[in-house]
Amino acid sequence: MKKDSPLTSHPSPRIGFGLDIHPFKKGRALVLGGVKIPHSKGLDGHSDADALIHAIMDGLLGAAALRDIGMHFPPHEKYKNISSLLLLRKVKALLKKNHFQIENIDSTLVIEAPKIAPFIEKMRGNISKNLEISLLRVNVKATRSEGLGFVGRGEGVAAYAVCLLKSLTSNI
Repeated sequence: MKKDSPLTSHPSPRIGFGLDIHPFKKGRALVLGGVKIPHSKGLDGHSDADALIHAIMDGLLGAAALRDIGMHFPPHEKYKNISSLLLLRKVKALLKKNHFQIENIDSTLVIEAPKIAPFIEKMRGNISKNLEISLLRVNVKATRSEGLGFVGRGEGVAAYAVCLLKSLTSNI
């Protein structure tokens, strides 16, 4: 391993990007940001299929160079229908173990229906509480795809997240 120069031997910010996509499925609850949202369909997936939390987890893991949620939480029986908020807490523990602090999370849900605006503050609160960070460090937005693509046809949901971490060691 190359020795750090004086320019790189201090704690540095790390950015990660997360993306998650899930199709709708009848007979499942719609859970986004840890909030059960009234809708005729939920999202299909091995866990609770919370696309927003999954995108955030991938962004956090990516910023820390800890791969992705599929590596840490594969489609195994122990994760079947599990709350993604529980998995988010496990990601928080991995970040702590690897000496990272969450600075900021900015996320966007792309969903045609239902309307997400009434649930955004509760989503932010769930994320903030489970990561033990200030609500001011968590942003959730929602938009429509205006009838275009699989989201516009009401076939599923996409979620994006950008996460900023701070390394708490000078080794990274």
